Amino acid sequence: IKPDAVENGYIGGILNKINEAGFKIIAMKLTRLDNEKASEFYKIHEDKPFFNDLISYMTSGPIVSAVLQKENAVNDFRKLIRKLYAESISANAIHGSDSDENAKIESKFHFNDNEIFNY
Repeated sequence: IKPDAVENGYIGGILNKINEAGFKIIAMKLTRLDNEKASEFYKIHEDKPFFNDLISYMTSGPIVSAVLQKENAVNDFRKLIRKLYAESISANAIHGSDSDENAKIESKFHFNDNEIFNY
């Protein structure tokens, strides 16, 4: 959950939608990215003109990082919630992985193995 959605008080509503859609939350934390971590996470975009604005946005306040579990989780999540609380195209409320492979990479970025609970 991105900084503007956290600031606007949407955490509870977003988590409710996630639960209602049948996702299991297997890891979650409130944290704040610094410039180094945000730049590392969004490295794929470093040559794009919006990169600096993206880093400023993602470091502007706390975020909620979570690992979700569900059959077809990546596609279902992107359909469920990506635009629900968006302020604009560039300030959408949620980051969702675009593939199962990236979901694993991004999960390991935010959580170590001891913080992810498979049940």
